[in-house]
Amino acid sequence: MRNNKVHAIAIKSFVLLLALGTAHQAVAQGTATQYPKMAPIDQYLMADRAAEIALARSAAPESISRDAEVRVLGRHGFETAAKGTNGFVCIVGRGWTSAADPDFWNPKVRVPMCVNAAAARSYLVRVTKETEWGLAGRTQAQINEAIPAAIAKKELLPMEPGAMCYMMGKEGYGGDVAPHWPSHLMFFYSDTDPAIWGANQPGSPVIAIADPVEHLTQFVIPAQKWADGTEAPESSAEHHH
Repeated sequence: MRNNKVHAIAIKSFVLLLALGTAHQAVAQGTATQYPKMAPIDQYLMADRAAEIALARSAAPESISRDAEVRVLGRHGFETAAKGTNGFVCIVGRGWTSAADPDFWNPKVRVPMCVNAAAARSYLVRVTKETEWGLAGRTQAQINEAIPAAIAKKELLPMEPGAMCYMMGKEGYGGDVAPHWPSHLMFFYSDTDPAIWGANQPGSPVIAIADPVEHLTQFVIPAQKWADGTEAPESSAEHHH
C-alpha cells in the first residue's frame, strides 16, 4: 500500500532497485505537489468497462487471469464486472492505494494487479476500503488516521498466510514518481521483519517495504518476463507505451 513519506521513498527505491540495480538512490519527494486536491470523480473512472477489465487481467499470465474475478471502479468503489472460478481477483488500482504520496490525487494512475484468494480476503479488503475513502474525498492524512483505527477494531484483518499478488502487466501508469512499474510479484505479511527473507541485503533479489502505519510488510520479487510472456528488460521502470 502507500500512505506516508517512508512509503513514497520505498516505492522510488523499489523502482530504482529493479530498473537500475541501485539500492540507495531513493530520493525523498518534495512538499510541492501537482495534485493538491481531488479531481472530479469521472477522471478516476474508466469509461470503457471492457478496457478496464482487460487492463486488470493484464496483471497476471493468461492461464491465471482468464479464470479470475474482475472488479472495476465505480463512483463509490469497486464493483464485480466478471465472476471468477480460481479464487484470484484482478483490479486496476488508483492513486490512493497504488502510487507514491505525490500521486495520491493523480487521476491518471492505473495499476493492474491480480491477487490470490488469501490476499483477496485480506490485502484487497484494505485496497477496497481505502479506495472507497478516497472516492469519498478523504485526504491522505485522514486515511492515515483511519487505517490503524480500522485495524484496531478488526474492520481490517491481518494478512492471511500465503497472500500474494501478480503485478506483471506491461500497461498501466503508476504516477509521475514511478510511471511504469517493473514486472514483479508481491507477498503480504502483517508486522514481519524483512530480515527473515534476507530482503534489502546486497545481492538479494528480494525487496521489502515495511509500512508501520498499516502494520504491513510487502516482499517484492522481480520477474524476468511480463504477463504476456515477453522479456521484461532491466530498464522496465522506464518502459514507455
